[in-house]
Amino acid sequence: MTETLFGGPTLPPAYPERAAWGTAPKLRAWQQEALDLYFTTGPRDFLAVATPGAGKTTFALRVASMLIESGAVNRVTIVAPTDHLKRQWADAAAKVGIAIDPNFKNSDGQHGRGFIGVAVTYAQVASKPMLHRAKTEAARTLVILDEIHHGGEALSWGDGLREAFDPAARRLSLTGTPFRSDTSPIPFVEYAQDRDGIRRSKADYTYGYGNALRDHVVRPVMFMAYSGQMRWRTSAGEEMAASLGEAAVTKDITSHAWRTALNPAGEWIPAVLAGADKRLSEVRRTVPDAGGLVIATDHEDARAYAGQLKRITGESPTVILSDDAKASSKIEEFTASEKRWMVAVRMVSEGVDVPRLSVGVYATSTSTPLFFAQAVGRFVRARKRGETASVFLPSVPQLMALANSMEAERDHALDRPEKEDADGLFNPEDSLMAEANREDKASDSLTKGKFEALDSQASFDRVLFDGGEFGTGGEVGSEDELDFLGIPGLLDAEQVGTLLRQRQHDQLSRKNRRSPAAEQAPAAPSVPDHRMLMDLRNELAKNVAAWSARTGTPHGVVHTKLRTVCGGPPVAQANEEQLQSRLRKLQDWFIGRK
Repeated sequence: MTETLFGGPTLPPAYPERAAWGTAPKLRAWQQEALDLYFTTGPRDFLAVATPGAGKTTFALRVASMLIESGAVNRVTIVAPTDHLKRQWADAAAKVGIAIDPNFKNSDGQHGRGFIGVAVTYAQVASKPMLHRAKTEAARTLVILDEIHHGGEALSWGDGLREAFDPAARRLSLTGTPFRSDTSPIPFVEYAQDRDGIRRSKADYTYGYGNALRDHVVRPVMFMAYSGQMRWRTSAGEEMAASLGEAAVTKDITSHAWRTALNPAGEWIPAVLAGADKRLSEVRRTVPDAGGLVIATDHEDARAYAGQLKRITGESPTVILSDDAKASSKIEEFTASEKRWMVAVRMVSEGVDVPRLSVGVYATSTSTPLFFAQAVGRFVRARKRGETASVFLPSVPQLMALANSMEAERDHALDRPEKEDADGLFNPEDSLMAEANREDKASDSLTKGKFEALDSQASFDRVLFDGGEFGTGGEVGSEDELDFLGIPGLLDAEQVGTLLRQRQHDQLSRKNRRSPAAEQAPAAPSVPDHRMLMDLRNELAKNVAAWSARTGTPHGVVHTKLRTVCGGPPVAQANEEQLQSRLRKLQDWFIGRK
């Protein structure tokens, strides 16, 4: 390989200098390792799984360049999910000397002179597979399949890909999320049977979020969860009320409370947007061009959220709608600017790639694992060491579980039973990713017709980070909320964890300082305050969960040790003093005091 394409084969530190999308002049450690594996084995098919933001494009273009230079291939076809990504691939390839035509249409028959290949969409291939087969057979072709999990979205798509690219000399498949919620096989992906008889996708090289975080290749993500009181009217005219994320309620109540929170006419979403903008202002102290993205459910909500952000910031945000012909150019314009906010309608899985995005608001009721992972992936692309990401979301069980499993490694599994698994990660969905990624007007209007949102109030709930939970809740605008909104924007993962524990300790100290005054008040009746006891139990549970995540100790073992050290009965029978004692002991452990 010459030094003209990438500036030579010198290995950099794990974290390279920032370069244009897909064109880093040096390879990260994982990219070099995967490259070595690829050329050592010389496979016809190769599946590389790397977390969003890790640099799959740079790896793929290095493979392409080396194959072209060696003469192994003389044509490149790149298949991407969206038109926007076709152009991104072409731009990235051009910067390293590979001429790719992203404007090729099936009706053209052949790509323009001066190009070594084309960038097309999965839908484009599926509509004319024999055309692409003829092009593949006419040359020694490398096919790069970006986000290959899309290849299983429909039977016709999978069949079309197999028909078109079966003759390819090489096929390089890439994905950041190698799991699907259905059981459609993904073309050119190897499946291996596990001990339970389930066939699962088998990657040739995997680089997960946890590894990327340790290598400082991606940003640590803090999830800012907000709860609050919701009130709505059912189709039968009955008024209902519930706390967002409240346990022991039905799925329907959770769903309606969630949608009530997202209603632009209530007070929940404006309060969360204001909190997110405060967070963005804090991040911009050290990352001046940091931007924010609000992920909305439909066009109506997106426009309303944009209006609220304009009132909060004094600046009109960029609005990206699914039927906007100028969506791609708007994304590019926002990427190159220093504007604060962008609002998009579900178009976040692979269609929005803006490295400066640091703060997100998950203002959609879509809760599939694939969509959530791709949405969060928009914020994790690191440009320099220490950048952090913050994602604001409703405090509902589905999202809390997904946020707490950010580092889970998942494979695409076939042969699954048609029911939800215990972990909820592989349940069959009502619609595939392509449908979840655009406005579903029919289903939205049908669901919205089932109830009428009346009013909503927001409150700060907690911060989720690295499997732990931090914070004791608080009113919007309170010191308890501002403690976490004001966390600096340049911290590595270890510093984030340390600071979160310290902020939580400060909050508990403030609460403890208030308690002596309450004890000096006139003697209270001997009847215990059941609400206060429940709050303390919930607070203790959060702290135990955080300590469990930090140490790997099971919750029950932590509770047993607290009882041994502090005395008293099990949590359900403990009084206020005993619960407070255990909370204080936990905080001592967090700051290193035994």
